[in-house]
Amino acid sequence: MNKHYEDLGFAKVDHHRMKRKGFPEVIYCQGKTPAQIAKIAKSIVKNKHDVLATRADKKAYQAIKKVLKKAKYYEVARIVTVQKEPRRLVSGSLASIITAGTADLPVSEEAAVTAEFLGLKVERIHDVGVSGIHRLLKNLKKIKKAKVLIVVAGMEGALPSVVGGLVDQPIIAVPTSIGYGANFKGLSALLTMMNSCAPGVAVVNIDNGFGAAVMAYYIIKCSGEL
Repeated sequence: MNKHYEDLGFAKVDHHRMKRKGFPEVIYCQGKTPAQIAKIAKSIVKNKHDVLATRADKKAYQAIKKVLKKAKYYEVARIVTVQKEPRRLVSGSLASIITAGTADLPVSEEAAVTAEFLGLKVERIHDVGVSGIHRLLKNLKKIKKAKVLIVVAGMEGALPSVVGGLVDQPIIAVPTSIGYGANFKGLSALLTMMNSCAPGVAVVNIDNGFGAAVMAYYIIKCSGEL
């Protein structure tokens, strides 16, 4: 085994990533077999790192659980974690995850669970989309206490722009593939968010809750809170 990675034949597990990035290699389960996922997870733990596996179905979880008894499954988020102990949550590391609709929850929970795995305090604010703007406004005081906002929306993707016009925190917008035909599997939401007239809005890829959480982690880390 190379000191920086382990070659499993089908995968080269990057054990040096913790030093470079501040957290270990993450397993993207989609496209991998349960046996491959379990072997990668076992390799990560063998090198004294925690496991975060995204887009994991129950078969992936069961395969990991078979070799790592501490495995925990977050079904809505489609995430499996294995942690020696949870990271210490820092009081100044609050990230609010704001979800437009209930159908967007798998993506927002991917962001929430990932953020918690990385040591951020997370506040979930669900179902406050623009079709009932009063729901958002009622939570505005709470939202303004966060260091960074992750705003998740499908359909036309207008929620990050609305939030961006009301607050002074950085916003990470996450378009989801939720919507009818002309939503084009999230493309309309993505384009709306990228064309936002509200300053301070950055956009990750469609359904990429994981990427939004990592960006929130780095924003808060660079602010000196972590």
